[in-house]
Amino acid sequence: MRIEFVSSARGDFHWSRPVLTIGRADECDLVVSEAQVAARHVTIHRDRRGLVLKVEPGAGRVYVNARPVRERALLRPGDSLSLGDCRMLVRDDTDLDARERAAPTESRCTVALRPVAGPLSGRVVAVGDRLELGSTHGALPLELPGNDAALLTLAWDDGELVLDASRVPARHAVRVNGVKAVRASLQPGDQIGIAAHRFVLEGPGWAAEPVVVMPEPEPEPASREAEAPRGDVWWLILTAALLALGIAAVLFVQF
Repeated sequence: MRIEFVSSARGDFHWSRPVLTIGRADECDLVVSEAQVAARHVTIHRDRRGLVLKVEPGAGRVYVNARPVRERALLRPGDSLSLGDCRMLVRDDTDLDARERAAPTESRCTVALRPVAGPLSGRVVAVGDRLELGSTHGALPLELPGNDAALLTLAWDDGELVLDASRVPARHAVRVNGVKAVRASLQPGDQIGIAAHRFVLEGPGWAAEPVVVMPEPEPEPASREAEAPRGDVWWLILTAALLALGIAAVLFVQF
């Protein structure tokens, strides 16, 4: 089993022993240095049912999939575990298929979808190699008005995380940063909205594409050819004036 830290750049924590202790104290198996985490906050142990979470006496807030836990809870791979503001995902190493193992480095960075509004609020869902939201088997439930069937996917394509909303009914517009989209390339911090659901894409360690700012073109200097006629005109005017004065003077002398 392993634990992923969704909201930080901390690496995954792996363990194979029957008991795991989590807390702020140095003697814990997994040390979480957060002010809201008790010295020994929770204990996870294996039994015939699977992984059992036990909240230690005097510990602060504990949530499993956004639901508060006061004493015990049964954990399964994919569950979200929150101790105070520290959010983690419980994973099973045996669930890594060949596709994920062969995925490029960009797709293995810790990218997650955090619901900020709607029925899924409070959860943090790892994107992994592919994340599906909808009514199909294995997808994260996505409740829509009228119980409409839909499938919204986030998947990696050539190093880019791409949102595909082609299988979402047209009357439930998907918006990325407030703009309607059927297919869009996503970046960290992007906001995705559909019906009452609002999500924020988090990607510690995943750098956004740099914004290329094109410099303003410098004005071209005036060509000498363009300036030359203006100078020639002034010389012509001055020459004509001098000639006129000369002619006037000759005529004046004659008369």
